[in-house]
Amino acid sequence: MAGDNPHKGHRGRAREQFRVRGLEGMADHQALELLLFYAIPRGDVNALAHRLLDTFGSLPGVFHASYENLLQVEGVGEHTAVLIRLMPALGQRYQQRLNQTGDVLDTTERLGAYLAPEFFGQSRESLVLLCLDARRKVLLCRRLSEGSLDGVAFHARSALEAALSCGAAQVVLAHNHLSGFAVPSREDVTATRQAMAAFAQAGIYLLDHLVFSGDDFVSMRDTGILQTLE
Repeated sequence: MAGDNPHKGHRGRAREQFRVRGLEGMADHQALELLLFYAIPRGDVNALAHRLLDTFGSLPGVFHASYENLLQVEGVGEHTAVLIRLMPALGQRYQQRLNQTGDVLDTTERLGAYLAPEFFGQSRESLVLLCLDARRKVLLCRRLSEGSLDGVAFHARSALEAALSCGAAQVVLAHNHLSGFAVPSREDVTATRQAMAAFAQAGIYLLDHLVFSGDDFVSMRDTGILQTLE
């Protein structure tokens, strides 16, 4: 009929589709619409979903956007911005909780799998310290610093305090690149050399330094970079 609303029941159909099939078959804007339902209880949010994707370029771009930048988008209020920022934070917390202290990380692959959640949904570069005992059993995992979009700083004192506090015999450093390439930079190598010297003075072995980008990571140990510094 001419007076029928084509959007009537849209929210219910979208929720039912997700209940039955998950996100399979949903475009990015449809998945984002489903999330927006819970911040904006009434009205059509299709245009807002498209606006967010157009503004930030992709679904990851939306979830990486800062609270302040989200609020600049027409139609985004406080509740919507908080909900969007909450999603990657919850995802990271979930993945972190899957990794518990006491795990034995005796291969590079296990190190990478353990540390990857630390960088899930991150919009800034950050540096993480993983402390291990002599058998590579996890003692502590701590975020040391967060930096600008183009780098993070290594603070030897805070890193040593963390490693000594748990009696670490060896440590692994990990940080992320936002450029899309997990290739260690010249600055990464310089910082690693400084970190290795600082830990060595305390009798702690720097086992590896992993560089993450997206779903990829590179081990400085496996690529031979650390061996040239020892």
